[in-house]
Amino acid sequence: MNARAHVMVVDDDVNICELQRIYLEKENFQVTVCHDGYNAVELFKEKAPDIVILDIMLPGMDGWEVCREIRKISSIPIIMLSAKDETFNKVLGLELGADDYIVKPFEPKELIARIRAVLRRYGRQEEASPEQIIYPGLVINKSNYTVKLNGNDLEMPPKELELLYFLASNPNKVFTREQLLENVWGFDFYGDTRTVDVHIKRLREKFEPGEYKWQIKTVWGVGYKFEVK
Repeated sequence: MNARAHVMVVDDDVNICELQRIYLEKENFQVTVCHDGYNAVELFKEKAPDIVILDIMLPGMDGWEVCREIRKISSIPIIMLSAKDETFNKVLGLELGADDYIVKPFEPKELIARIRAVLRRYGRQEEASPEQIIYPGLVINKSNYTVKLNGNDLEMPPKELELLYFLASNPNKVFTREQLLENVWGFDFYGDTRTVDVHIKRLREKFEPGEYKWQIKTVWGVGYKFEVK
């Protein structure tokens, strides 16, 4: 990995967090630490880590609920931690979308190995999945032509997806209708600019109603942009 992978550690035990932070930083990981569930969800949205190490027993919102909330907006890897070595907990964690499960107490070297294995298996977004774009509540995957909105599959024709992908790949940049035709439909397309307007309208209808930190915005007299607030 060329860039340092960013690990978010969520555990109410300060000593365990500190131990993990020391070992992870020694292995050249970037680390963010959080001690409760509610702050973990907000911090996740702010920091956008590459992987989350998530304890089950947390004050306020437990690890199960944190996992559910993260899965609504992201598909990044999650490793669950628990002192309970019960099959039910492991199965529940995996069903909620966790990628691995480690029972406490564990050796730091085992955690490092699990983290590296999961990151290799799934690939970090910016290196192994260049055709996947993630925003809060939205995952656009051009490699398999899927879009997820709040964790649910969104039916979308190929050209709509390609238009959305192109705009989302260039956040806050304005494109004219002619530029969008050229980049999404290609030089040999004989339609007019109203084609862009129709596809934009259909995309917006798929995202309504809803409050997101992003939107497809009309820039009057120019064209459109994918605005990130």
